[in-house]
Amino acid sequence: MKKFINGKMMNLAEPRLGSKVIFKTDDFFASANRIINPNPPIFKEGIFDKHGKWMDGWETRRRRRKGFDYLIIKLGKPGKIFNVDIDTTHFSGNQPTYASLEACYNNKKPNNKSGWTKILNKKKLGPNKNHNFNIKNKSIFTHVKLNIYPDGGVARLRVYGEVEVKKINFGNKIINLSSMLNGASIVGCNNEHFGRAENILAPGKGKNMGDGWETRRSRGKNFDWLIIKFGHPGTINKIEIDTHHFKGNYPDRCSVQATYIPKKMSNYSIVKKSNKWKSLLNKVKLYANKKHSFNNKTMQKNKINLIRINIYPDGGISRIRAFGKVMK
Repeated sequence: MKKFINGKMMNLAEPRLGSKVIFKTDDFFASANRIINPNPPIFKEGIFDKHGKWMDGWETRRRRRKGFDYLIIKLGKPGKIFNVDIDTTHFSGNQPTYASLEACYNNKKPNNKSGWTKILNKKKLGPNKNHNFNIKNKSIFTHVKLNIYPDGGVARLRVYGEVEVKKINFGNKIINLSSMLNGASIVGCNNEHFGRAENILAPGKGKNMGDGWETRRSRGKNFDWLIIKFGHPGTINKIEIDTHHFKGNYPDRCSVQATYIPKKMSNYSIVKKSNKWKSLLNKVKLYANKKHSFNNKTMQKNKINLIRINIYPDGGISRIRAFGKVMK
């Protein structure tokens, strides 16, 4: 099997999930809200504002007294945290020396005395790099507190984990099974050169061409694909393939395959078997900047929790929505 891009776990500190910064000790040089921006950090050469050099991240002033800075982030959805990325990209000479992370479960707005659990001890940070740390505590959390010592700037904090999928009785309600809001995640894809695969799971309409999944230009008889795992298994009533904003770079055609795998399986094993899954939607024509809706009797018969979208030969899709009923 050819190499593939392993799907990352859901970033629980994702604004499109509802995550937000609810407190910070200071953000004199750069707004704390930028630390959860889902886009990669950028650098603007020679751009200054009234506080100094513009930086894409959270940056505090230089401390002249003892102590440290911190901020509190409400996670978009409660969940288990498996890995965190403390990203200091473009912060060189002004990154914190150390950082640590705490977390809590709180249905209200927590403060500094809200019974925090240390999930990452103080770690050394370097300039202009990603710092990935595995988290051993597998409790369900709603908030995280990033402590930086003594001060400085962090471009992004990414909190990778699994959304807590509650056993909700949806009845006959139709929901978007492929939405990140309902616990869907990316298992893997073969390419995401211009746009990240996870974008297609976001709620609402894409903001622009960058807010979708887009592959590089293929040269040959190839096609691109990605696999989505639902948070809840179910039957599909309708599939929407949305190419909004993709006008000269939308796929010519697409198809959808599906299956149901009740037990836990590695992403590698899922991908390896996916080309043999049953067809949910045969190859259909797509058009520029348009929402395409498809439904058939095959979709409504089978219980599924995984779908594979194939695009021919390449291109970009803004959103994929799989509307259906949840099944136990």
